[in-house]
Amino acid sequence: MSANSSETTADLTIALVKGGRTKIRYPAGLLGDDGTRIVVRAPWAGSGVRDFGFVRFEPDDVFTEYYWRDRWYAVKEVRAADGSVKGWYCDIARPAVRTGAELTVEDLDLDLWRSADGGDVRRLDEDEFAASGLAEADPGAARAAVAALDELERLAREGGFAELLA
Repeated sequence: MSANSSETTADLTIALVKGGRTKIRYPAGLLGDDGTRIVVRAPWAGSGVRDFGFVRFEPDDVFTEYYWRDRWYAVKEVRAADGSVKGWYCDIARPAVRTGAELTVEDLDLDLWRSADGGDVRRLDEDEFAASGLAEADPGAARAAVAALDELERLAREGGFAELLA
């Protein structure tokens, strides 16, 4: 199956929740669900191009997204229309919850980027996380979020996510 293949076994709707509100909902093809990890493939769900400066997400990009029911993050492999890997965008989030054909993910404002060559690993949105008030409202969740970001950064710097995503 090619990186941009639309071949799937079932369909899900991904609901990304942030601050108690649904930020975005988008369709995704279910590639696998082993009871702990859920893998989906979806085209870039944003409108138009989103240029972060270090990467551009574009309408023909394809994301293979890995979610866990027991981990505080999601890892998204980003490929360009030609199938080349741009990198991995990681969301720090509460463990994913699947209810029928919907996968709900609560974004906790922290993110990590790792470029395809591993030369660019960066923590993102730490200011948003601090301003979110999570540390005061739910200290346990805040600690889990920071630990998840630390774990992903360590993996990204030590060679990537191959073992995690295998």
